Amino acid sequence: QVQLVESGGGLVQLGGSLRLSCAASGVIFSSYAMGWYRQAPGKQRELVASITSGGSTNYADSVKGRFTISRDNAKDTVYLQMNSLKPEDTAVYYCNAAKAWYDYWGQGTQVTVSS
Repeated sequence: QVQLVESGGGLVQLGGSLRLSCAASGVIFSSYAMGWYRQAPGKQRELVASITSGGSTNYADSVKGRFTISRDNAKDTVYLQMNSLKPEDTAVYYCNAAKAWYDYWGQGTQVTVSS
């Protein structure tokens, strides 16, 4: 059974930082591309950052220079370091694991940035 469990969300002030973690189980983690998505109230889910099995990264324009995605294959965990947070970063953040036709999602973790 595949599980993706996010943690690290919470309430932070404008300009603050948070580090999200997503621990995977039930998959060969190192072979999957991993991504962080977010969904704000009334908006569609959007890609925030992704990292391939080889370590190549991709970021949404809105978070470039502020967020960093990384992975630790020894711990089957992907991270999202979020700095200089803004109120518009407020959303539920979801972890995703994808390979070929396989696509798995975590349950989400709330990030709220207060001004």
